[in-house]
Amino acid sequence: MDKTIIEKAQQEVDRREFLKTMGVVTASALAASACSRLPMTDVPATDLSAESMLVMSETGSERSVALAGAARGASEKELMQAVKDAALTATDLSWLKPGDDVFIKPALNSGNPFPATTSPLAIKAMVGLLREKGAGRVIVSDMSGIEHVKLTEDSLDGSSRQLMESSGIAQAATEAGAELYFPEEDGWDAFVEEVPRDRTYWEKGIMMPGILQDVEHVILMPRCSRHLLLGASLGLKCAVGYWRTDSRFEYHRFASTIQEKTADANTVPSLLGKQRLVITDATQMITTLGPDNGFIARPETGLVIASQNIVAHDMVSLAWLLFNRFAMTEEERSEFRDPYTNQFLVSNLNRLVVTRLGEFKHILGTEKLVRNDLNCIWDDRVLNRAFEVFGGIPRLGFVNVKDSVPADLLTSLESMVTRG
Repeated sequence: MDKTIIEKAQQEVDRREFLKTMGVVTASALAASACSRLPMTDVPATDLSAESMLVMSETGSERSVALAGAARGASEKELMQAVKDAALTATDLSWLKPGDDVFIKPALNSGNPFPATTSPLAIKAMVGLLREKGAGRVIVSDMSGIEHVKLTEDSLDGSSRQLMESSGIAQAATEAGAELYFPEEDGWDAFVEEVPRDRTYWEKGIMMPGILQDVEHVILMPRCSRHLLLGASLGLKCAVGYWRTDSRFEYHRFASTIQEKTADANTVPSLLGKQRLVITDATQMITTLGPDNGFIARPETGLVIASQNIVAHDMVSLAWLLFNRFAMTEEERSEFRDPYTNQFLVSNLNRLVVTRLGEFKHILGTEKLVRNDLNCIWDDRVLNRAFEVFGGIPRLGFVNVKDSVPADLLTSLESMVTRG
């Protein structure tokens, strides 16, 4: 988020009250805690009984999660190999036929380097792997956040292409043999309407890039980050980058169910039918503020997280984010203040986003964005809605790729994603 927007909103909040909201807990206490409640919100909670839970299948199935460890300071070659190993452990790529076109969706919310955006090395590794396995066109594409790029029916302000170049993703992708595509360059009519399945919190269909109709497969490559409006930016939240401006406007203006709409948006036909893999280089992550800036955590052992199932992926990715967030020292926490802890600030920041997406007059009809504390993964309204629309809570099976993840770390993560 643009720092000027944050500064404007923070002027309305007493600094001492803001700092009082910041609590300190440890990663070990989080991993040991039994946080089993659903979030307290105005949205009815889903019955998540044992009967509704999905049972894990064999290793490599869509609800397994591959974890590849990489030591802090690992070489580029080692990091790229960790990405390839995680991907090939999560899926054998049997879905990829010679000549199939693959769409890779990174997180390009800004032009800032990894981990504010997707790792260029991860993109390079994934593109290279797909080319080795016989893919036809490999297309890397996204539309950046509204602070940087705004498309209307008559005009375009900003450039996702320039931001992808600034982040390093563009060069990495093209060097590995991919092509770049930016739907805003083709204008308002480059998008087609897709409707989320089943009951949904969206009033209208979602305007998605038309190019998704032409490819055989989609691979989602988010990053692992705190987010000042939603609490976290992982795989499910990454869907925003697909949408045309009018869909983003509805998303932010009717904000009382913004978390639920995030999950629902991942059930449009092109994603349900074509998304084969979700993979995140989480060897570094933003643990405060987000999505464009914040404290960068660089754990001793970083993780690459991969799964064919987006819900399973995000359960582990959020646990990993929280693990590192709660392991921060007081000095590290003070480097970047975290607006998400303040309800008044979060709601008004969202209203400012609405004015950028539409006009200032729309601020009056904007719903309150209700934040929810993220002390454990079960607090997250995005995930809880995803459990409902995707059929239940996956019981995860971790695959420790080449035994590269320390046993104690794996045990901690397992405890954080197991319902008490």
